[in-house]
Amino acid sequence: MGISVKLIGALRHISGKKDIEVPFIKSITVKDLIYEISEQAPQLKKTFCNQELNEPRSNALILVNGVEISALKGYETLLNNGDEVVFIPVVHGG
Repeated sequence: MGISVKLIGALRHISGKKDIEVPFIKSITVKDLIYEISEQAPQLKKTFCNQELNEPRSNALILVNGVEISALKGYETLLNNGDEVVFIPVVHGG
């Protein structure tokens, strides 16, 4: 099985992928998942991580099994086998 990652909108375009499967070896955090998918789709790294600090940044809504991570434990939310994580880009206008 594994952890199913869905990319929506511009994130799909940037990565060239709509889905990424991350094999389940052990429970990982959302933060670790971001690093993992950035390895599988390097184009996403500058979108998901602060380049100077190499830390995740909030420029996308992140849902774990339909619940936004701010209602859970944020980037420290633990992911398990069979979880679905959806990344939805935040669009700003002026």
